Amino acid sequence: MAKRKEWDAVVVGSGIGGLVCAAYLAVSGLRVLVLEQHDVAGGNSHVFRRRRRYEFDVGIHYLGDCGPGGLLPSVFGGLGLADRITYLPMDQDGFDRIVVPGLTLDVPAGWDGYRKRLKEALPGDAAGIDTFTSICSAVGAEGRGALLSETDLTDEQFAARSPVFTAWEQRTLADLFDHCGLSTRARTVLAAHAPTYGLPPARCPLPTHAAIIDHYLHGAYYPKGGGQMLPAGLVEVIESHGGEVRTRTRVERILVTAGRARGVTLTDGEVLTAPLVVSNADYTRTVQNLVGEEHFETGTAERTRDSTMSLPFAVLYVALDTTLPERPNANLWWYRHTDIDTGFRQLAEHRIDPVPFLFVSFSSLKDPGARNIAPEGHSNFQVMTLVPPDHAYWGADAAPADGGRYRRTDLYRRRKQELTDAMLNAAEEALGPFRGHITHLEAATPLTHERYIHSRGGTPYGLAGWGATGERPDTTTGVEGLHVVGTSIRYGSGIEGVATGAMMCASTILGRRLVPEVTRGAVLADRSLLPHRGDDFDPLAVSRGKARRHARGLARIDAAPRPA
Repeated sequence: MAKRKEWDAVVVGSGIGGLVCAAYLAVSGLRVLVLEQHDVAGGNSHVFRRRRRYEFDVGIHYLGDCGPGGLLPSVFGGLGLADRITYLPMDQDGFDRIVVPGLTLDVPAGWDGYRKRLKEALPGDAAGIDTFTSICSAVGAEGRGALLSETDLTDEQFAARSPVFTAWEQRTLADLFDHCGLSTRARTVLAAHAPTYGLPPARCPLPTHAAIIDHYLHGAYYPKGGGQMLPAGLVEVIESHGGEVRTRTRVERILVTAGRARGVTLTDGEVLTAPLVVSNADYTRTVQNLVGEEHFETGTAERTRDSTMSLPFAVLYVALDTTLPERPNANLWWYRHTDIDTGFRQLAEHRIDPVPFLFVSFSSLKDPGARNIAPEGHSNFQVMTLVPPDHAYWGADAAPADGGRYRRTDLYRRRKQELTDAMLNAAEEALGPFRGHITHLEAATPLTHERYIHSRGGTPYGLAGWGATGERPDTTTGVEGLHVVGTSIRYGSGIEGVATGAMMCASTILGRRLVPEVTRGAVLADRSLLPHRGDDFDPLAVSRGKARRHARGLARIDAAPRPA
């Protein structure tokens, strides 16, 4: 069958932002094509499999606000996926364990419980903690209220309804610490989640931190079946409503003539036309490579040229032939020093040993018994830390997304081995010895991430600086018919941030307030069109798109564990 050449909308990139936007356009009657250069849709939310026994999440380690009425369940529920995605609660009395020298804090759901725990752990900072949590909770609530507003708010209306958010919109987390007169140790505990946005307190806009903490304090969850369940459900919606998802299809250029988008050109020369193009690709790459600076306003081009990126993660994917010692269903945030800025200064000096802080996510605790994550009696967890982003530091002569070679260079191999050893040493400090039980160990550097996801600098968190503090691009671009979504857009990084940005983008295109609609329970999809899921349902296969669903090379999980 001949491939369609003309579409109502083309979406470049299949991260959660691109898929959510594409799905809402598709259920609203548009013929939508999603193009993805990787083997599988999902972007930072995709998974990979090893040894036919283990499945590792690239980016979904936990989700916030997934209880009744939560924002993410509403986003997916509006697409008819309410009964296809299940959110497993983590330990709501302590879903994050923060460990700094001499102090351990279990973070519970709810601002009141969080404030109480903080004051018990840091009694000398009690007054400052009251001020800090009051301001952060107000910023989070006011930002959420604007999203749920039934009407678009002017800047004046938003300022009147959101006085605390407006007062702190262009100030940093460090500014709030100073305002509250907090001790060094209190600052480290309160900023312990900094690796979820890849910025030190002095560079993090206060609304960024407040939004992240607020959405987790609405409750922490993990998707049953693993992170690939989210993109798989979105692919099903797009395809069942007349759209298409093509993987292993790379866009060379977004076509713009006379100030408006016209479609895309693929690397093989094929031209696909559409009056609407949504780019879920890296924002800088969209402006400078896919479109070209000449098509944007001067200010947009200059801010993009001068922009900086958040720090990237390095990850160890670890599997053991034993279960972990008894521990709560909680992530671990481990800090070597009582001053978080010490760790960030170390990274700025390109020193990774000893590792200053770790984030550890325990997949086999979050979805116990899931055969895709690990065989019975085994453990699956990821150890993460922020690292320097520079290509030259890692031994690459150019960006991997642009064909830069690095994997066989002596410098890259040495850096990667040094990093692996340093992270294992720190992980055993935090968890106790486990090296003797490792059945799979794999390290991913920022260059790995950039090669697969094509994100500048290998970060999953997008832009750190784009003009004034807190400023980020909107979903509109100044080019008619061209929109952007993803981790660099003003609505924030993380699954909820990019899903929210995608909803706002679709709202602008369709001329309707989608977020308040779906949070009231509206379902825009025709659920009768969604495909039946049999016993052989595999979200990874679904996420390859219909044309490649049964193509060779799909990694699978054995029904029963094989001997080690």
